[in-house]
Amino acid sequence: MNANDLHARAAALREMMRECMLCPRRCRAKRLAGECGECGVAKRPVVSSFGPHFGEERPLVGRGGSGAIFLTGCSLHCVFCQNYDVSQLGTGVPVAVRSLVAMMLELQKRGCHNINFVTPTHQIAFLVEAVARARDDGLRLPLVYNSGGYDSVAALRFLDGVFDIYMPDAKYGDNEAGRRFSGVPDYWDRCREALTEMHRQVGDLVCDDRGVAVRGLLVRHLVLPEDLARTGTVMRFLASLSRGTYVNIMDQYRPCHHADDFPPLNRPPTPEERAGALGAAAAAGLRRLHGRPGAA
Repeated sequence: MNANDLHARAAALREMMRECMLCPRRCRAKRLAGECGECGVAKRPVVSSFGPHFGEERPLVGRGGSGAIFLTGCSLHCVFCQNYDVSQLGTGVPVAVRSLVAMMLELQKRGCHNINFVTPTHQIAFLVEAVARARDDGLRLPLVYNSGGYDSVAALRFLDGVFDIYMPDAKYGDNEAGRRFSGVPDYWDRCREALTEMHRQVGDLVCDDRGVAVRGLLVRHLVLPEDLARTGTVMRFLASLSRGTYVNIMDQYRPCHHADDFPPLNRPPTPEERAGALGAAAAAGLRRLHGRPGAA
């Protein structure tokens, strides 16, 4: 994709921020005028940190690490968020788009296998503009869209051909859990739409001869106590996309943020609950299951 096309897509995404409709909340905040959206971010990129990251899934990490850029803010307000200081309290620094370019090129220079935008949904207009400039300056790494799974298909369509790897969460298999624990009324409906669009764009995960991901969909699902995440429903949907969908069944849930106020989220899942989640994935016919933890 040439730079002119990327700049045009960035402009279209910025237009969606005028009365913001970048995410399914459609909060209509006048972000270009300096008003913060439900995500907590207005008209400038905000970054909490960046660097080689070795805690991601094996296909992203390889030997050189995933080049993670941790973006501040989030369109979800999860009561159990492990990174709530960044996602909900706004820890981070406003930066210029040219600073994002410099971060990407520095991560490439340090030998990372990809550029991994963590929680990009609400900042995607800035990111596409930065990618356009970085490509002109020699960026050649695959790009990873690492989201909470609450994404707008209208926005995702502007990313077709921009991102090589989609790594969304599939947090819950019903809307009620999303309402109670993440503050949105339609998580599962929008998540299914988003994952379908992501899979249409990039297909199943493809790795090179080193086992490093170059393209495709990788889905994360966090096991919650008492099957609050409705794991079986999620797994059956992922299998309907493709039995070759790469799924990370994450078992590291621990109570954080306001989780103590929402029993049974005030405890980790039991060994039996974790085993039941893996069994549900296998019963759905999914062939590419991974058990190592990633970020919740």
